[in-house]
Amino acid sequence: MKKKLITMTSIILVVVLLISGCSGASEEDKEKILRTNNASEPGSLDPALAQGTHESWVLDHIFEGLMKKSADGEIVGGMAEKYKLAEDELTYTFTLRDDITWSNGEPVTAHDFEYSWKRALKPETAAYYAYQFYYIKGGQAYNEGKGSVEDVAVKAVDDKTLEVVLESPTAFFPELTSFYCYFPVSKDVVEENPDWAKDPSTYVSNGPFLLTEWEHNAKILIKKNEKYYDADKVKLDGVDFAILDDENTAWQRYEGGEFDFLTPLPQTVVAQLNTEKSSELVIGADLATYYYNLNNEVKPFNNAKVRKALSMSIDRQKIIDNVAQGGQLPAEGVVPYGILDESGKEFRKVGNFIKFDVDEAKKLLQEGLTEEGMSIDDMQNATLVYNTQEAHKKIAQAVQEMWRTNLDIEIQLENVEFQVKLDREKAGDYEISRAGWIGDYIDPMTFIDLWVTNGEYNDANYSNEKYDAYVKTAKATADQAVRMDAMRKAETLLMEEMPVLPIYFYTQPYAQKSYVSGVFKPVNRYPYFIYADMDVDKF
Repeated sequence: MKKKLITMTSIILVVVLLISGCSGASEEDKEKILRTNNASEPGSLDPALAQGTHESWVLDHIFEGLMKKSADGEIVGGMAEKYKLAEDELTYTFTLRDDITWSNGEPVTAHDFEYSWKRALKPETAAYYAYQFYYIKGGQAYNEGKGSVEDVAVKAVDDKTLEVVLESPTAFFPELTSFYCYFPVSKDVVEENPDWAKDPSTYVSNGPFLLTEWEHNAKILIKKNEKYYDADKVKLDGVDFAILDDENTAWQRYEGGEFDFLTPLPQTVVAQLNTEKSSELVIGADLATYYYNLNNEVKPFNNAKVRKALSMSIDRQKIIDNVAQGGQLPAEGVVPYGILDESGKEFRKVGNFIKFDVDEAKKLLQEGLTEEGMSIDDMQNATLVYNTQEAHKKIAQAVQEMWRTNLDIEIQLENVEFQVKLDREKAGDYEISRAGWIGDYIDPMTFIDLWVTNGEYNDANYSNEKYDAYVKTAKATADQAVRMDAMRKAETLLMEEMPVLPIYFYTQPYAQKSYVSGVFKPVNRYPYFIYADMDVDKF
């Protein structure tokens, strides 16, 4: 009897614990925290110092610029409720909303924007994207130490009015103000604490979410900003970004129910989900090019014939069909599809500059090596650096095998963390490196100006005065026909000299659980969770 009583008591206790536990979990589970993976530790979450998607994906949720991307991909008012372009086509006047505040409760003003943009141009800031502010009159001169900050033509007329004068008419300037380097920072916060962006306790932003946790190399948690002017349209309570650089591990966590959304996906998974017609797979459009940098300052990669030989010996369609498997398109140049020219037609129709020709590649390689006084033996063991992701590894292995088979070149592969790769490219400490570029705005220039002499993202260290002149011409006129013609000539020249090897035009496959809705992906951004929602009864 005593044993039976103890057993019954135990059962009752377990039931009580289960009921109370489930009740508590049920309440907690109702909080809509979308779980995903950021793939790499951010180098900085200061908008002026960020340089890649591992930072911009978070920044796009915790900050907002003058303009923003709508769920339809349109450029609409963000911090600014409207803007006006003067008849000179150079002077923009932005009028800020009345109900915008920083996360510390202080108002966001036009003075913050003036301060932020001039701070990004300040030489001492060393902002990677300082060149994107060169469209502003006096911006380049100030950044290069040839002018004064007073000459930079961005001015807060009052708390609600920002006036900007450009060097030349730039039709995509309003869109550019939605890009993360143009996000404002609080003048008071930054000047009081230069390290404000390193700790969530001192972090101040103005977007739909707030940075609440940052466990380095582990996770980033952002929570809904109740002070955001559009807070009633933000349905999620937060987004939990894990930081995992292994795609397979991330996928296992998604499959195991630990993630609600995931990008990037292992290529084999994309292929499998595609075959199965999975409702959880979305092939997102992307304005982006996957390519390899060749360090033009290192022999024999300084030789255009050698570079073209390496390009011609890569079978891009085979890489897409057998490795990438995400609906990508073989690169035909550096500018991807999705950008219209002056006639409203695809700019990419300028032509296909890429061909696969092993015999021609062998001939060019030998000619180039002879010109440099080198032999094929001098190319053995050159190293291709890629950032740690299974997709990049498999593509690198495919290229490695093609060069071995087609050109008798045995290169080595080296995987490093994304930030390490970026740092080494900036230092010129590499021979070949994997790279990719997502358009900052929808215009060919966002790709074309990457390779101007000493360009901030010209990691190939390419330099050609004629190319620079084409870019300068395109930036100095409002005549779309003249602009587009100059950029066509620039791309033609670039592909004749092949300082980089375009591989394919991206898509961005992602997976999301059936209970997730409202995610939208602008063509040149990572997916946005700003208006996403989760059905609490299904997860």
